[in-house]
Amino acid sequence: MKKSYLVVMLASASLILAGCATTENQNTTRGTAIGAVAGAIAGKATGNHKNKRLVIGAAVGALAGAAVGSYMDNQEKALREQLTGSGVKIVRDGDLLRLEIPAQLTFDINRSDIRSNLYPVFNDIAKVLRDYEKTMLVIAGHTDDTGPYQYNMNLSLARADSVKNYLVAQNVQPIRIETQGFGPTYPAVPNTSEANRALNRRVEIHIEPIVE
Repeated sequence: MKKSYLVVMLASASLILAGCATTENQNTTRGTAIGAVAGAIAGKATGNHKNKRLVIGAAVGALAGAAVGSYMDNQEKALREQLTGSGVKIVRDGDLLRLEIPAQLTFDINRSDIRSNLYPVFNDIAKVLRDYEKTMLVIAGHTDDTGPYQYNMNLSLARADSVKNYLVAQNVQPIRIETQGFGPTYPAVPNTSEANRALNRRVEIHIEPIVE
């Protein structure tokens, strides 16, 4: 299973790094690559951990059939209502949801503790996650490529852990949450300008339904 996961991640990375002849092709390839990376990140903590999904399902319940789509529809609607104007981007991909949280809004430079002015935003996120508990969460930290690689890997994980700890403090069940630190490994856009680097400094919350 680890070998298959590595293949998926390497394939995703190659999509991100591959050059294209036209702007249209670049945008298409970038969108495909980001989607593949998002799926691989979510799969790291969900698809490859069947036993854990079963444990979560036993604890909070599971979804089946048409109930999955409507459940995620309602959760998406609730998140959009709660997070309007917050700076958090909500992305829907099939029955998966992804919250993209800009790190520059959430953390001071080189720090992993959440800024106090962002507490209300995370309180709103936690409220929806509590209301829709039949989901597993993967919190992924990302940085730009500035600075030492290992430092960025450690910082990205520390930031993901901070988000997890805050959500747990707001009564989101810890059994539902996994964290990953990817540092500069999976940029959303090329690190070719400060504006792009700002986009790459982010924390993502991947939300996946627990199904029977």
